[in-house]
Amino acid sequence: MRFLKLLIFVLLIAGAIAGSLWWFKKPPEVQTVMPTTGRAAEVVYATAVVEPVRWAKVTSIIRERIVSLCGCEGDQVQKGDQLAELDSGDARATLAELEARQELAQSDKERALQLLERRVVSQQVYDKAQNELIRINAITAAQKERLRDYVIVAPMDGMVLRADGSVGEVAEPGEILFWIGQPSPLQLVAEVNEEDIPKVAKGHKALIRADAFPGKELTAEVASITPKGDPVLKNYRVYLDLPEDTPLRIGMTAEINIVTSEKDDALLLPTAAFDGSKLLTLDGDNKIVLLEVETGIKGTRATEVLKGITGDNRVVFPYNPDLAEGQKVRPVPGDGK
Repeated sequence: MRFLKLLIFVLLIAGAIAGSLWWFKKPPEVQTVMPTTGRAAEVVYATAVVEPVRWAKVTSIIRERIVSLCGCEGDQVQKGDQLAELDSGDARATLAELEARQELAQSDKERALQLLERRVVSQQVYDKAQNELIRINAITAAQKERLRDYVIVAPMDGMVLRADGSVGEVAEPGEILFWIGQPSPLQLVAEVNEEDIPKVAKGHKALIRADAFPGKELTAEVASITPKGDPVLKNYRVYLDLPEDTPLRIGMTAEINIVTSEKDDALLLPTAAFDGSKLLTLDGDNKIVLLEVETGIKGTRATEVLKGITGDNRVVFPYNPDLAEGQKVRPVPGDGK
């Protein structure tokens, strides 16, 4: 009886060891996908802002208190219409003083002329009086011109898209008080990385994703690319025309994918299945075969394969660098995402 119990115990230990060896030596499990045929598209991603094609930012060039505003946000204005007025009290007082000095200089010149004709004073005295009048005239004219800076006018015909500032506030030089432009047509102004800009060309279509219109298909078309990029931010400005019926509004932000190349009926595999141009495939015995392939259009999700595989190949997905050539694996279907 004791011998029988010992034999059973030994057999159990041997079975456990054999099971453990089998477990540790069994082929690893891998997901596989097969190439599909479909549309391949290469895109360039960028962020963009909606702006009018024609518009202007209106600022003050002096620091002064606002005394009146037009209250015309949303209204149409003509070039030269008054939008705001700044406190010009000190400037007008200066002008009044200059005009008084101008009258005095005019009187001094006339008196010097009379004395010169009577040979009481020299030509030098008359010239001095005349030069003083010319100087005062120039200063007075400059002050009159400076008074125009206290009245802010529309630089173009258009709609007042936005008005900032309030009466009593101090307008700072360069601070935008009004946005004026044509409400249509609209455009997208995008910033494209310098590495991607060589792929972008006029006429390329762009797909738009805007938070204000989730799930809605919106498009634009590349109209122009600024010739000079920003060496600090390392990007280029790209302008895209929006269709007349676009629901996007001025000032909205959007994410865009500019389609730089596309092809129908392309042989596709998930991009995650690639390591550069390498793929891991399975032969008939479920052993790993490393393949070098030629790729075409590379998208964010799928990549086109030009040469190296057929539609019947089973491809490991995602690519696993721990697998070796000739290694036995256990394949399971993948979802290809």
